[in-house]
Amino acid sequence: MSEGHWIVNTVISGHPIAFNMDTLVTMWAAMFFLIIVAFIVTRKLSIIPGKLQYVAEGILGYLNGLVSGMINKNGEKHFPLIASLFLFIITANLMGQLPLKMLELKHGEFASPTNDINMTAALAVIVLVYYVAAGLIKKKGKFLLHEFSFVGIISMLVEILEFFTRPLTLALRLFGNILAGEILIGALLGICAWGLPLPIMFFEILVACVQALVFTMLTTVYIATAVNEEH
Repeated sequence: MSEGHWIVNTVISGHPIAFNMDTLVTMWAAMFFLIIVAFIVTRKLSIIPGKLQYVAEGILGYLNGLVSGMINKNGEKHFPLIASLFLFIITANLMGQLPLKMLELKHGEFASPTNDINMTAALAVIVLVYYVAAGLIKKKGKFLLHEFSFVGIISMLVEILEFFTRPLTLALRLFGNILAGEILIGALLGICAWGLPLPIMFFEILVACVQALVFTMLTTVYIATAVNEEH
C-alpha cells in the first residue's frame, strides 16, 4: 500500500509495473454506471419526458448550448467528446463522496478515479490529442504558423509551449481538488466521525460538480481556439 492506494505490482515483458487497483475498479464502476443509466434513459424515449429523461435532456441541453456558444461552426461534431468527459468526470468525482472507505481492504481502500493523477493526466492527454488533431484537420498548415513573420513564429512557439502547460494544468487542477477534499474528509473522520465531516462532504459535492464543469469548459475553449476561424 502506498499513499492509501491499493497497489498491485506485476511484471510485463520484463518490466515491473504497478497498478492502482482502487481507482481502476472505481473507474470501471463509473463507466458501467453511465452505460446502465444511458440504456435506461434511452430505452423508452417519449415526447413528454419522464423525470429521468427530463434530467438527462436538461444536462445534455446545457452542454449543447455551451458547445454551440463557444464553437462557431459544426460544434455538434465535438459534442460527444465534451459531453462524455463531463458525465464521466462528475460521476468519478462524486464517487469519492460515497462511503467506499468503510470497505476495509487488505491492501488499501477504494477512492475516486480522479483521486489518481494517472487518470486525470490521461483525460488531459485525450483532450490535447483531440484538439490538436481537430485544429490540424480544420486549418492544416495554418494551425500553428498563422503567418510567416517574426510575430507569427513567436506565436507558434508560445502555442507549442501551451501544448505542455494546458494538459498539465487540466490534470493537476482536477487531481488536486479531489485529492485535497478526500484527505480533509479522512482527517475529520479520524477526529470525530459523528457530524463533523458532513459540512465538508456537502461542500465537496459542490466542488465535484464545479471541477467537472471547469474541465469541460476549458476543453471546449481549447477546441474552439483550435477550430474557429480567426477574424
